[in-house]
Amino acid sequence: MQFINIGYGNIIAATRIIAIIAPTAAPTKRMVQEAREHRLVIDATTGRKTRAVIVMDTGHIILSAVQPETVISRLSKDGLNKEDDLL
Repeated sequence: MQFINIGYGNIIAATRIIAIIAPTAAPTKRMVQEAREHRLVIDATTGRKTRAVIVMDTGHIILSAVQPETVISRLSKDGLNKEDDLL
């Protein structure tokens, strides 16, 4: 299983990622709020501003303090070649 660093010492299973999106759009904010109500949000920002919302195939939503582009570049560096699927 491949893992990816999503910032500040937090790592996740790269093969379980469905989408990496910016948190600014209203639909994204609603999605995060609904996931919070169902206790499916994992806050990996360590108190910093949320810059990326990562949707997992388990239904969990992970909040990260690094930019979506940074996460995508880290996926590419690990040789997973998912950049085309994520853009």
